[in-house]
Amino acid sequence: MGPQHWKKIWVGSAGNMVEWFDWFVYASFATYFAGAFFPSGNPTAQLMNTAGIFAVGFFMRPVGGWLLGRVGDRKGRKAALTLTVTLMSASAVLIAVAPTYAVAGYGGVAVLLVARLLQGLSVGGEYAASATYLTEASDPARRGFASSFQYVSMTAGQIIGLGLQIILQRTMSDDALHSYGWRIPFIVGALGAAVVFYLRRSMLETEVYAEDTSHSGERGTLRALWRHKREAFLVIALTMGGTVAYYTYTTYLTKYLSNSAGLSKETATLVSFTALIVFAALQPLAGALSDRIGRRPLLITFAVGSTFLTVPIMTLLKHVDGYWPALGLALLALVVVTGYTSINACVKAELFPTGVRALGVALPYAIANALFGGTAEYVALWFKKGGIESGFYWYVAACAAVSLVVYVTMRETKDLDLARVKAGRGADAEPGESSLTPAS
Repeated sequence: MGPQHWKKIWVGSAGNMVEWFDWFVYASFATYFAGAFFPSGNPTAQLMNTAGIFAVGFFMRPVGGWLLGRVGDRKGRKAALTLTVTLMSASAVLIAVAPTYAVAGYGGVAVLLVARLLQGLSVGGEYAASATYLTEASDPARRGFASSFQYVSMTAGQIIGLGLQIILQRTMSDDALHSYGWRIPFIVGALGAAVVFYLRRSMLETEVYAEDTSHSGERGTLRALWRHKREAFLVIALTMGGTVAYYTYTTYLTKYLSNSAGLSKETATLVSFTALIVFAALQPLAGALSDRIGRRPLLITFAVGSTFLTVPIMTLLKHVDGYWPALGLALLALVVVTGYTSINACVKAELFPTGVRALGVALPYAIANALFGGTAEYVALWFKKGGIESGFYWYVAACAAVSLVVYVTMRETKDLDLARVKAGRGADAEPGESSLTPAS
């Protein structure tokens, strides 16, 4: 790819990185601020309360997916990406200044809730705008490679958040972190978002979007999306297993190692940090592989691995007694998840025509995340509180099994020409027929 393609990928990914830094530091620092917003008591109950607010953010993602997906299809990918990072910056500032329970009672919880709602709106649109932009901006023969940088940037945001957490753990006392240190990453996130806002103001629109004039009056509408309802339901089904597995081994892993396996917070954080660095490095490799052998083989490999390995991996993780065994199991899990994360962005974007691509990716993906990804941590803690923690392992495996059926039966999308994906055939397609047009 030439310099211009790399510039587009960098600008799109940089914003995604900041967005997901803010999104994930809420989860990774929850063990420190849970007690600040809720009355003292059972630590697991406090974590469940913060996890519940975390999940609420996910339920705003369908709204954000609809609103910002519509903006992306009607006003352009650039407009949507600029708006998402603005909302994320505002939410980070709110969390950074939110008053504690001791100062304002449940008023602090209200501020926290509003901030998470804004984050949900922002990320609901960011994923689709970023996935669409990276897919459209890349060389057609390297879409898998280019779009893999979405999860590189998402993971980089989490790595930076965990890295900052490690630094704060080593430079501040535990009391200081619980008192005010947890606010620092949200301040950093707000500043980072301001920088990305400046970068995105001068970003280039994709040629695929700029040259498309079909059905301009219905761009980004639910009516246009309904013509592709088969593809929309396909996005929900293929996302189900991947999003549950991803959030299990990323945002929830640190708390699982600390709260269930009994590792120190510092060791659990270091395990996640190291594993995520390797995970990020794997994304472009897997994305490039999909450009050669197709998307379906990687998706099927993920689903088979997650279906049959989740229960043993989670069971062994619960009984680890140190850094190295925990890291080995975490890496095994994330290698499996790479089959989904590295290519899911381009697979979804390849399903829809240009005029409804952003909305087509955003809304069904956000619905799947609200139902499965956003609730994964809460479901895990619910099983733990009920004394049947292993039930969560089977839940993750079952979600992967459902997606496996979809991967086996779906059509390969690697060779599709984005500019020639037909509009308006989804509703009229016969069973087993796609509304997609293969590249010539």
